Amino acid sequence: MNNAEIEQQLLFEPGSESAGKTGRTHDDALPIMGDSQRFRATETGQCDHDDEWLRLDALATEMEHFAGMVIHSASLRKLVNTIGRLGPHRTTVLIQGESGTGKELVARALHTLGPMPKGPFISFNCSNLVESLAEAQLFGHVRGAFTDAREDAVGYFRSADGGTLFLDEVGELPLGLQPKLLRAVETHEVQPVGSTRSYKVNLRLIAATNRNLLSMVKAKQFRDDLYYRMSATNIRIAPLRERRDGIAALATHFSQLANRTFDKRVTLISARALELLRSGEWPGNVREFANAIQNAVMLSDGDRICIADFPDLLTERAFPVLVTQGTEAVETIAPTPAQGSNPPLSRDEAIKAALIRALNETGDNCHRTAQLLGVSRYTVYRMIARHGLARTTNRERRSLRAVP
Repeated sequence: MNNAEIEQQLLFEPGSESAGKTGRTHDDALPIMGDSQRFRATETGQCDHDDEWLRLDALATEMEHFAGMVIHSASLRKLVNTIGRLGPHRTTVLIQGESGTGKELVARALHTLGPMPKGPFISFNCSNLVESLAEAQLFGHVRGAFTDAREDAVGYFRSADGGTLFLDEVGELPLGLQPKLLRAVETHEVQPVGSTRSYKVNLRLIAATNRNLLSMVKAKQFRDDLYYRMSATNIRIAPLRERRDGIAALATHFSQLANRTFDKRVTLISARALELLRSGEWPGNVREFANAIQNAVMLSDGDRICIADFPDLLTERAFPVLVTQGTEAVETIAPTPAQGSNPPLSRDEAIKAALIRALNETGDNCHRTAQLLGVSRYTVYRMIARHGLARTTNRERRSLRAVP
């Protein structure tokens, strides 16, 4: 993957920037790992002024707005370029990306730039289809076509006439329905269930999926003719973990949006918290990221957010990266054995060694260990249990390779 793809960003409608600062009190705490003495956090969730603070508005000075998206990188401008070229045409588009990456946002941008922007934008998630009623849901039905069909229904295709129909998670379509969808795409014509009449529809079809449709085709779980018909024009959205360069701008955008929503005045983020965000795997992608920022802003009690404001699950998932993110950090907490002694530690061993060393240095004080590592106490508890250290004594741990 090239740098342009890694930088690709998709954001939601921009929020207004909030300004202003309020004072807050802070408890004394031990320095946490990384960049020596600069990062601090307290058990209560407050942040220390000795931390290194970054202005959120300075992290995304080149953001622009386009069709409901916030853009700030060359790769996103390239994506916008693609949307701009495809937008004016009625061609079917397949958008591929994991859940939470912003597929519907791209679909709406295509609709906005399309030949029928004033028409309806009808969105439907195919995972909500009831298999026995799927055909009627998409193409409509006439009264009496089946049990409980008490009146005519036009279906999603005819509802989108004169606009755009967005079929999300198209990989969930039942196999039996796929030939009829292909016919509708090719002929722009649908036939309601129980009717002998066909109706012309003038619409643009945009499909999206978080599944590998080509693998499904090979496994005969998805029709090849429908796949090739839809994938002729294809847009891929990279997951958030592949585009970490835009994390700072995302943090700025969503913190500003949360400020407006919750009447907060957060304008600063600690460098350590930004490292945490950049190291996250984000399986829920932008959706999960937005929720994390929103919660952090809600929990903040002043003009700044720090690592203590984020959920324990996030810090636990990022624990390996936080512990091993750089030579200085690893050498400080878990030094590599000298040349000619034991072989270098594996990643898991280095993490365990860092935890052991921190526990040894703090006299088994989990509160101070959490501060030293820059995570919450609950993360320390879980990592102790995960690495089987709960029943070991301080002396037993010192016999391990944590301390050279």
